[in-house]
Amino acid sequence: MVRQTPDEGLWDYLVDRHHYLGSPWIVGSYLKYLAYLDGRPVACLGWGSAAWKVAARDQTIGWSREQRESNLAGVANNVRFLILPWVKIPHLASKVLALNIRQLAGDWFAFYRQRVFLLETFVDTTRFRGTCYRAANWVRVGETTGRGKYDRYNQRIEPVKAVFLYPLTKDFREALLG
Repeated sequence: MVRQTPDEGLWDYLVDRHHYLGSPWIVGSYLKYLAYLDGRPVACLGWGSAAWKVAARDQTIGWSREQRESNLAGVANNVRFLILPWVKIPHLASKVLALNIRQLAGDWFAFYRQRVFLLETFVDTTRFRGTCYRAANWVRVGETTGRGKYDRYNQRIEPVKAVFLYPLTKDFREALLG
């Protein structure tokens, strides 16, 4: 984990330079990770506060509006995942993702004193198939509407993305329905 360490600047640089979306402006809670192999960075992962409204996720959980507002902090969003472009190792993405997930919940609690029960991510299927998420046991639960977080006019302005979820506990629904 590189949040509030000297390596956070390296994460920012690598993601800004090599991720197709660039370095994000992460609103709310967030953690950043660098994955190393033989002392060299091979991947960057960023986690942030969950998206405010995602119909496919909310329906999977079974949330009412009030439950979502009360329990949204129990969900973390994989805002960036980057395997550095010069790294060519089969199955590295799913392995790094799986290892990071094992560490995330403890780090999130240590940093924010908030438990996380569910992870979410959005995959632009015009660019990617979500293979590493599927290989790391994430479940595709639907698609976004393409309106994006800055939509003010109920118009599709972003690519429709696949919604993937990863429960960190068996009782994630009960915990998030609170």
